[in-house]
Amino acid sequence: MSGVANPATVEQCLRMGAGFTQGDRTWIAEQFGPLDARLASFDADATELEISVKDRQSPGQKVTLECWTRDLDKIVTTSTEDDLHAAIMDVRDDLRRRLTDAKGRRIPR
Repeated sequence: MSGVANPATVEQCLRMGAGFTQGDRTWIAEQFGPLDARLASFDADATELEISVKDRQSPGQKVTLECWTRDLDKIVTTSTEDDLHAAIMDVRDDLRRRLTDAKGRRIPR
């Protein structure tokens, strides 16, 4: 149990930034489902995720995923994978790793 009254989830916290539409939201939220376990230790009212893409579907596109929580410094992950799906998975996995690392640093030893 996370001990948080209103645990954050991707569904509650995700917003679409530049380059994505609300129509992309459901598909991206499904891909980001594995983040829910990491986000659950943060309050939903104090957590935000924003995904954006620059030069979508072009060589050199850049996907950025930003995460803000009250408890941590802002986390920014990026990917320059040419394939949009691969780039989305890349930023998701990087954020998951960084949240795990940050949570490990917060736990007293």
